[in-house]
Amino acid sequence: MSPIKHKAVINVDLGEGYGNLKCGPDEELLPLIDIANIACGFHSGDPLIMSSTVRACKARNILIGAHPGLPDLQGFGRREMKLSPEELTALTIYQVGALKGFLEVEGVKLNHVKPHGVLYGMMCRDLEVAKAVMRGVPKGVPVFGLAGTKMEEAAKEEGVEFWAEMYGDVKYSPDGMLVIDRVKKPWKNEDIEKHVTEQLTTESVTATDGSTVHLPVKDYPLSLCCHSDSPGCVEIVKTARAVADRFNEEHGYS
Repeated sequence: MSPIKHKAVINVDLGEGYGNLKCGPDEELLPLIDIANIACGFHSGDPLIMSSTVRACKARNILIGAHPGLPDLQGFGRREMKLSPEELTALTIYQVGALKGFLEVEGVKLNHVKPHGVLYGMMCRDLEVAKAVMRGVPKGVPVFGLAGTKMEEAAKEEGVEFWAEMYGDVKYSPDGMLVIDRVKKPWKNEDIEKHVTEQLTTESVTATDGSTVHLPVKDYPLSLCCHSDSPGCVEIVKTARAVADRFNEEHGYS
């Protein structure tokens, strides 16, 4: 199998607190990442947190994307909901538009859109859901998603640029889908290193049943995602960063 053709960059979900409630150690994660997905208020995040997170990312030249989710603050966007295509398009426009307002104040470009949690999982499985969300993405803005799923198919049909993702702290089911936990579970650093290395070097992953699942990254730009609400997330991201840096160096990706 030919090696992955693009540099592996790290993206992490940030700004996922609400009011006085803090979710992840965003300040500690900022030096470790290339790209931030900022929560837009539906699954978490609020105007002040969005504003401060945009400014913090700008100060470190971190690319910023919108992280829209289902309207489910209590469930952190990790409970499935039945919504019409019109609702899905509208909630995407609404959340992305909110973040764009803060970006415009700071003179920063919207880099991408990455759906959150169960909405992401729904898009992987359901073409109509995926197409409805894609229709809410601004023209010319890429979407980060799971290659080989309905997300990729919908992006093609709707004319949306697609970036492939791999995951540092999420397990895969035997059908190649993500196992989306309501509450993140801890990982051992050695397991993170093995999990990320396998994906980057073999374009495949060991699923929860022990089988090997192919990850069809193809020629898409590639980003490796980790989560700020995972227990021990700073060490997780440090480990993923080290593996990605080694991969990039070995393949001459600057």
